[in-house]
Amino acid sequence: MADNGPSGLLEACVVVGVSNERLKELYQLQGREKELPLVEAEVLQVHAPPFVTKESSSFEQAHAPAFSRVQKRRSFKKKRERGALTAIDPTKTNESAVAYSDALSVPQNIDLIALPQLCFPDGLRITSESKKDAYHFLVFTDVFGNQTHGVVAQYCKSIQYQDNEIYQNGNQSTKPQRLYTQYSICVISKYPYYNSLRDCLSCFLLELKTSRMSEFEEQVKEFSAKLALVPIPPPGPLHVVFNLRPLQIELPSRLEPDRTVVDLDLHLPFLCFKPKQILQIISSILMEQRIVFLSTDWAKLTLVAESFMIYIHPLCWQHPFVPVLSRQMLDFIMAPTAYLMGCHTYHFDEVAEEMDDLVLIDIDEGTVSSSGSDTLKLPEVPLTAKDFFIYRAKELQLHYDLDLCHVGTCTDINELRAHRRQWQRKINTVILNVTLELIVNIFSEVREFLNYEHRVFNSEEFLRSRETNDHAFYKKVLDTHIFHTFLRDRLNRKKDAFTQMELNTCSETRRLRAMKESPRRPTVEEMSHKYSRAETGLNKRLGMSMPNLADSRLLTVPVRHTSMKTMLSHYGSWSPSRLIKTFKLPDFPPPLAYHYVQNYYNELINQLSKAISMVNPDDSALLARYYYLRGLVNSVAGRHVDALRDFQSLYKTDMDIFPAKLVNTLVESLPAEERKSAERRTELKRLMSHVKRDSERERSRPLDGGSVKRFELPKKHLHMDDFVRRVQESGIVKDLGTIQRLFEALTVGTEDSSQSVFYLQVDGQQKQVDPDTFRFFYNFWKETEAAAQDVDLPAIVLEHLETNECVYKLSSSVKTSHGVGKIAMTQRRLFLLTEGRLGYIEITKFRDIEEVKISSAPFLLLRIPSLKIKTSFRKESFEANLKSECDLWHLMIKEMWAGRKMADDHKDPQFMEQALTNALLMDAVVGILQTQKAVYAATKLAYFDKMKSEVPMMVPKTTSETLKHKINPSLDLMSPQAVDVLLYTPGHLGVSDLNGGGNPKLWCAISDGKVLVFDATSWSMQQNSVQVGTSRLNCMLAVNQQQLWIGSQDSFIYIINPHSMSCNKQLTEHRVEVTGLALEERTDKYSQMVAYSCSAEGTVIVWDVSSLQVKRHFRISCDRLQSIEIHNGMLWCGARDCLIEVRRNGTVHRKMSLPDHLLSSPGGFSSFLLFNESEQLWAGFADAGELCMWHCRDLTRPIIRIQLKDCTGVVCMIKVKKQIWVGCRGHSSTGKARGKIYVLNIDRCTVEKELVAHTDSVQTLCSAEDRYVLSGAAQEDGKIGIWKVE
Repeated sequence: MADNGPSGLLEACVVVGVSNERLKELYQLQGREKELPLVEAEVLQVHAPPFVTKESSSFEQAHAPAFSRVQKRRSFKKKRERGALTAIDPTKTNESAVAYSDALSVPQNIDLIALPQLCFPDGLRITSESKKDAYHFLVFTDVFGNQTHGVVAQYCKSIQYQDNEIYQNGNQSTKPQRLYTQYSICVISKYPYYNSLRDCLSCFLLELKTSRMSEFEEQVKEFSAKLALVPIPPPGPLHVVFNLRPLQIELPSRLEPDRTVVDLDLHLPFLCFKPKQILQIISSILMEQRIVFLSTDWAKLTLVAESFMIYIHPLCWQHPFVPVLSRQMLDFIMAPTAYLMGCHTYHFDEVAEEMDDLVLIDIDEGTVSSSGSDTLKLPEVPLTAKDFFIYRAKELQLHYDLDLCHVGTCTDINELRAHRRQWQRKINTVILNVTLELIVNIFSEVREFLNYEHRVFNSEEFLRSRETNDHAFYKKVLDTHIFHTFLRDRLNRKKDAFTQMELNTCSETRRLRAMKESPRRPTVEEMSHKYSRAETGLNKRLGMSMPNLADSRLLTVPVRHTSMKTMLSHYGSWSPSRLIKTFKLPDFPPPLAYHYVQNYYNELINQLSKAISMVNPDDSALLARYYYLRGLVNSVAGRHVDALRDFQSLYKTDMDIFPAKLVNTLVESLPAEERKSAERRTELKRLMSHVKRDSERERSRPLDGGSVKRFELPKKHLHMDDFVRRVQESGIVKDLGTIQRLFEALTVGTEDSSQSVFYLQVDGQQKQVDPDTFRFFYNFWKETEAAAQDVDLPAIVLEHLETNECVYKLSSSVKTSHGVGKIAMTQRRLFLLTEGRLGYIEITKFRDIEEVKISSAPFLLLRIPSLKIKTSFRKESFEANLKSECDLWHLMIKEMWAGRKMADDHKDPQFMEQALTNALLMDAVVGILQTQKAVYAATKLAYFDKMKSEVPMMVPKTTSETLKHKINPSLDLMSPQAVDVLLYTPGHLGVSDLNGGGNPKLWCAISDGKVLVFDATSWSMQQNSVQVGTSRLNCMLAVNQQQLWIGSQDSFIYIINPHSMSCNKQLTEHRVEVTGLALEERTDKYSQMVAYSCSAEGTVIVWDVSSLQVKRHFRISCDRLQSIEIHNGMLWCGARDCLIEVRRNGTVHRKMSLPDHLLSSPGGFSSFLLFNESEQLWAGFADAGELCMWHCRDLTRPIIRIQLKDCTGVVCMIKVKKQIWVGCRGHSSTGKARGKIYVLNIDRCTVEKELVAHTDSVQTLCSAEDRYVLSGAAQEDGKIGIWKVE
């Protein structure tokens, strides 16, 4: 069943029971024995699609085999003397029900030899009394881990004996002896539709009980054929409904593409177990124990086990999963690996005696024990997560009857069932949320210990960050296959419900922490919460937040004491609470007649087409589901080209449900004529090309989804490249330059290798760091970090510090000019922690330092080194006799002082973070080298202090006054990335504030299709990245509140939903890179919204925004079309060689060529702007440091030229009020590249400001409501500047 073709609800239907021959044998035993023995069940019938084919539509239709498949495989072969199994029909006792052959066709991974045991796990016995119908559920797993699911219905039929002839439901009248035999009908599906298939079987059994046994095989076959006609709905808000008299069956869809179908009652385990026992079971599963469920009810085994598999999502059980074991299969429990199995409670003692350390779960009694003890001796789930879960579980409303108290008695069974489904859907959603919260609480901080570039998880550091009492749990879980797969998904940046809830629950402090790179230390806020957090259950080790140097108070998080109930009400949640729509299938036709089946498909396609025409174009999610279903039906009906067209429509509605494997199979199997027909359609030809390319790319990817490494200390000497990789993997620091300086520090003295064991130089080769040095350094760093966690500052000290401050360094007790105490260093200040009566004396903030120097203080006959710090707010200097620590503190304070000055001057908080990291690395280097050259080695890390002394980094006054802040979008990457596009979108009232949903946002496109999202109120990163293709992004356009368009070099326009932060739509009509986007303002609220896009070769496409359909397109003759603007109903196009004014129909109205003096410029035009009021056209040039201005009303008037000093080329321009902001590239007086911004007054045509913006060219500019301008720099700088508009 691993084929990629479209599949219906049914994969196979198998009938299991006793053959006629065996029944005759049992008749002869009847009377001689008090009780008839157990009977071996046999497979009597197998039915699998396709049930009809075009070839069998005439004569063969009436004699079609029970099943036929293109790919056949040998299943099993009965070699018994009594011959073939016979149909249970008194008139045809010698005809076989199933003709077994060497080439018996059976769906893959269904073992027909074991299936009879699973259909009758208690064994099959002929009885003298009839039994009630019974149902249970099965799960089949193949060697690749693919699962199929079965629903088994057991029903009784009477047998009458007379004159050695066997009759079932016969009409003989001479006192027949009545016995009963059972049959099982097992419906097998790829999908776990347990409730739906049970309903289908219930309807079918009702039909069987009123029919003759001679019709049995044909009825089963028709029933199977009907289910095979039912299409599976795609993930999302559309369910499929069909009639199977007397019930109406509803097939729910998956909530997400990576989730399984939830078609069972998820509250059953909560009715069987207390929350504490549920946590024990989940803990056992996460630790990959050998688990056995037990119950007297076979149905409960699978339903409860499957519920727990859903509870642990997104983690996935990796081991044998056999929730139903028959009595003959009990030896499976001897397996040496982890497993999850289920058996009858009758075997409890037998199972418990077989093996030690089994986790035995009695569903009926609600107990969890081990095979060697009445209690379970496994580590418990972490306390915070446990308390949270128990609190939430107690609030669950689990009893359906309570929901019916106010409702009258329903007389319509389908209405009653619909009400029950609605209640079940609601409770299932709540339980999914509760269990997902549990998993998030357990694993939410894992991502902070991942190195995505090197695919490394630092498990030791993660363990250190956990509470001591939780270590036993995590030690077991971290070594499991289930956790390894979870890590792989996180490293692949998988977007799932876990990721969404993790983002929703991420505090502002943690989001701000993602904006900086500095060592972990407990903040003042955490210290003040040290005890209160234990009460609230929020035991999180949060790091320091990013200091906003413009106003640090804006980014601090208030300290609040929160009750559990209040905390829960604000806790982020994930919820698939979209309005569910249903699509009703036509009534089933006679399913074994080809032309009737084709008519059914035609009717189904017509109904779907009608539904598509009636859907609001803005409801793209529902529209996509209808397209998907119609494509599925078209492919089954043989309309391959129509199917491709439907699947191609998913590009514009919802790419998340695009069935890539199915479409690839469809393309590969296209007949020659249909392939030619498809290739004549441009969009289908493009689709086929994309699918083929994506399929090849998928095949080249590693089958395991990529490796996951655990961080390990090196065992060999490290060259520079190896050293850089190891330090980045350790999580200490990522910045390449800093690591290279650390390497130089650790290899100081290489010229005299005989004097040091901390470096190695062999035969004049490159320097190396030996593994012992690295180990000493790593351990010192982590011990310092751990010691900082134990710093216990008194409340009087905490009152003087900001909530996001951390103590990074604490001296030994020293004598100072302010008394005896310990000098403490935070990221903002130095203060003295006085001894005796503990108190706080502020020494200085780093920005207030004027001078730092070492002097000597007399002590008896000696002179002791002392540190003097002169500040701007005190006349007298602070002096401390730091003795042997003096040189180190001198270096660290000077680096912090220089870093603070740089950060203040450049409005870039990352400089302060880098200085802090440098200072702590100095501390570690001095701590491990313990040599005379240790302090000299530490000076290699004094980056900002050297920069201040060697090259004075004075920022021009105009730049300093205009620049408000800088942020680094590449901080999480190994090296800076160019900021290609910036777009500001205003906030929206009425939008959920969850995760900053209603706040204004800054969208930032960096390399290889990554889009970062910042909250523009705090400049914290709201979304780590949204991946849109893998190519450079050229332009962005906010079309409306639901659509943000992004033009890419790969010729696609990607559409992001700003609320869900997901990219699930693409416009693929362009052939080469998309270079420009524009939106035409609507003349009134009833007119259509129209957008324009252009590509480099000159194509312009006009789009209907609502339907995403092409209204028209035209081609402009030019050299590289780069941008477009709408102006007074006319389209202005900026190309490399000209500027063109175009009418709506694509005809050229006016054309401006390059000025005469720039005709030889290879770069040509780079950007242009239009001003409505003054009718001015401004243009910049790629290879010239000037702007030109034309008067639009009279192009014959002379061009006005404005020279831009120190500019070698204009890159971008935007208009802000009555100003033009121009982003350029240029060079400093020393020849280094730098980016400048020129602010021009359009009335006077003069340059008002020159802003030294970046150390590389300015790539992009955008305006934030005309109050701020944001600039993005090329790769050498890679930062975003935020500028005040005057």
